[in-house]
Amino acid sequence: MTTQTANFSGLPRRLIHLELLTPEQAQGALKDARENRVSLVHQLVNSGMVAANAVAVAVAEEFGDPILDLSAFQRDSLIKDLVDPKLITKHHVLPLFRRGSRLFVAVSDPTNLPALEEIRFNTGLNVETVVVEEDKLTQWIEQQESEAEESAFDDLDDGLDDLDVSGGEETAKDETQSGSDDAPIVRFVNKLLLDAIKSGASDLHFEPYEKSYRVRFRQDGILQPVSKPPLNIASKLAARLKVMARLDISERRVPQDGRIKLKISKSRAIDFRVNTCPTLFGEKIVLRILDPESAKMGIDALGYEDGQKKLYMDALHKPQGMILVTGPTGSGKTVSLYTGVNILNTPERNISTAEDPVEINLDGINQVNVNPKQGMDFASALRAFLRQDPDVILVGEIRDLETANIAIKAAQTGHLVLSTLHTNSAPETLTRLRNMGVPSFNIATSVILIIAQRLARRLCENCKEPQDIPKQSLLEMGFTEEDIDSGFTVYGPKGCEKCKKGYKGRVGVYEVVKITDGIARIIMEEGNSIQIGDQCRKEGFNDLHRSGLVKVMHGVTSLEEVNRVTSGH
Repeated sequence: MTTQTANFSGLPRRLIHLELLTPEQAQGALKDARENRVSLVHQLVNSGMVAANAVAVAVAEEFGDPILDLSAFQRDSLIKDLVDPKLITKHHVLPLFRRGSRLFVAVSDPTNLPALEEIRFNTGLNVETVVVEEDKLTQWIEQQESEAEESAFDDLDDGLDDLDVSGGEETAKDETQSGSDDAPIVRFVNKLLLDAIKSGASDLHFEPYEKSYRVRFRQDGILQPVSKPPLNIASKLAARLKVMARLDISERRVPQDGRIKLKISKSRAIDFRVNTCPTLFGEKIVLRILDPESAKMGIDALGYEDGQKKLYMDALHKPQGMILVTGPTGSGKTVSLYTGVNILNTPERNISTAEDPVEINLDGINQVNVNPKQGMDFASALRAFLRQDPDVILVGEIRDLETANIAIKAAQTGHLVLSTLHTNSAPETLTRLRNMGVPSFNIATSVILIIAQRLARRLCENCKEPQDIPKQSLLEMGFTEEDIDSGFTVYGPKGCEKCKKGYKGRVGVYEVVKITDGIARIIMEEGNSIQIGDQCRKEGFNDLHRSGLVKVMHGVTSLEEVNRVTSGH
């Protein structure tokens, strides 16, 4: 054994011995594979460090397994329906053929023993591995998935036909006129909508490309591919979705907006906001799931720390003033606002909202869809509200000086106003209002609370695992000596059958700032966001990154996730 390979074993040692990798490259590849949670073989081939065929030969030699060129194998002779397709995708294996009690499967990495054991348990057969090239294996598995999707159209549950679907206020008349030829499409779309609801997805993406079609769900803030239907049904899928949303089927050149209501039981209906956009190879359609139940979760489910929750509740029960929620698209602003509105929704209060568009329907609240083309913009809606004896006003977004001035005037004259702005932090929100042209005095005397927020993925309680991180690294990440001395444990994602790559659900990370006399003074003196931020820290208001670190100390999320959603703060 040479000095070069002494620190390595198995496949890395053989690759170094064959001069396909240097020790440094091997070390880097092992590190990247661990971080990306993939096999070393996958990392080497996908990064282009070593050719797929060279890796396959090295793997076969190292583990003494036979090697097979998949391109010389007849696809028609593949064994079908013996192994669950989910296992094939999950473990990246391809069943080839059966000989008595032995099942031969193609793998690129025969060291994945848990995968082979699970297949053996599910089939009751002894599993024999055959080494194949990683890139060809991936191609064959994807092709098999695509074929399975195509054949599945005719086998979908007939009960999916009976879902009560309507677009907006009326039932779409064209639904029953699509013809029997499109019945599989109807069932397929209904199944995707139900799957999205069951999996807790927030958005569905239907995407046509030159040689493929893809459906993805956004789950816990991350897009995940869920289906690859045949490309030749792309236009039928688009037509079906547009019929459901009561859009113009013949118009494919301009974007369209619509809405679908899916009644999934006598007591529960889910709304979908629909947008179409013409792309190079057809219309991309995105559906946003709008679940009224999300506004009724209660403030305790949102992830506020105790002090932050008290600040929000105190502000909600003020007779007047402005509460601003800020953050990028998809950061949970609407749910935070509606949770507050739901708390205030009592028979004694008159609550009106102006939104673009209304996302969540709530009884007892007067909701207005903003439509600038028809002369109903945010400013017009606000003027109308002020003539209707309001107690609480929700403005979907403050976009211009006119809306900002009316909202602030309302907050100064005995009304509680809730709204959103697209800024990154609480201090930036205050300076953004000033940059829009709102006088500093008006900002300081009307704004009572600012909530900046992000959504971080929750660690799966079933499989999260402790991580050993050096003290110096923790200090560099923002933890204090006091934090470290308290003896908390940092957890990281692992992954199990109950979660997605170690995460399940999301939790809010918040910066909640009450406008105190000290902060108001800096606003009146036209201080910048850095000065306001420094004052916020002096007064004990955690910024987004610090709030994320608190979530890490409580074992709710991981450091990687906090850095992902609060980088730069």
